[in-house]
Formats: sequence, structure tokens, C-alpha cells
Amino acid sequence: MNLAFGGASIDGSAYRDVVDLARHSPGWLDSTIRVWSTFGLAVFALLMLAGWWRARQVGAGRALTALAVPVVVVLAYGVNDALKAVVHEDRPCRTLQVRTLEACPAHGDWSFPSNHAAIAAAAAVALLFVSRRLGRIACLAAVTMAASRVWVGVHYPHDVVAGVVVGALVALGSMSLLYARSAILARRLTAAAPLRALLSAS
Repeated sequence: MNLAFGGASIDGSAYRDVVDLARHSPGWLDSTIRVWSTFGLAVFALLMLAGWWRARQVGAGRALTALAVPVVVVLAYGVNDALKAVVHEDRPCRTLQVRTLEACPAHGDWSFPSNHAAIAAAAAVALLFVSRRLGRIACLAAVTMAASRVWVGVHYPHDVVAGVVVGALVALGSMSLLYARSAILARRLTAAAPLRALLSAS
């Protein structure tokens, strides 16, 4: 028996509109969005690495904040995935039986909230605490990542909105707590030689 929640009543018509638009869009656009949707999270990893490298030039406190970004992203993913396990929303491409750009995930690979959107939003918000410039780039990338998941047909719009909210809130709360104590923690950690190299360029 299928006990999965169906989200079509929330914004199924909007989902159909986006998928229909994707089907009638130029091939180069669809291909670009498919590649971004599948591999775009790697860009956030590169932004995190760049943020840490630049933060080492600023000081140990900022470097520690940068090192916390991937940890916060993993935390956001965990919270988001726990929500998936509770809600059990089936994928729209499975519920609505539409033809999509990306193969529809199997039943049991739940849709709400979007992990891609949560990871991207968490990385973007956390990076704002490290570098406003990198954070703004990541925020733009997060919006396009969330939108791409609807475009390729694997999520409803409300899935990606919820994922963005979850990721952003987890990152904001976690990074705010760390940011206030980063200088004190960094001083303690730099006393250990192995960690000093991670926190300082000198």
C-alpha cells in the first residue's frame, strides 16, 4: 500500500506549467539546466574552499568560520533528510505521470523538502559569514539550483522553497552561534600546531 503524501494539490498546476515550458524550450537551455541540476553542488564546494583560503589571510577567527561552513551544510542536509523521512511526499513526476527532463527517482526517494535546495541554501547563507562577495555569488547559485530541480521535473515548487528555508535557517542559527565565539575558539585551536596551518596563512 502506498502511504506517500501527494503534494499535487499544493502547486501541481505550477509544476506542470514549468515542466511543459521545459519540454518546449531550446535543447541547449535544457541541457545546461540538466548539467547544473546534476553537478552544480560542486560549485558550492569550490566556493567553500575559496572562502577558507581567503579567510586564512584575514585571521584565525575568520578561517575557523570558513571551516565550519561544510559542517553546517552537512547538518542542514541531516535535518532536511529527517523531514523527508517524516513527510514521505512522492515525487511529482511519479504522482502526476508527466514526461520530465531527468529520470524520475524511484518510489521511496522522497520529494519534500529538496535536499539540493537545502544544501545550496545552507552553503550560501553560511558563506555570507565568511565573505559577502562569495556569499552573494552562492545565494544566486542557490536560487538557480532550486529552480533547476523543478525545471528538470523532480520536485514541486514547494519542495524547493521548503528546502531553501530549512537550509537557510539551519545555517543562520549555527553560524550566528559560531561567529560570536570564533575568535575565542580560534585562539584555543591555534595552540595546536596541526590546526594552526588550517587557521592561518603564516
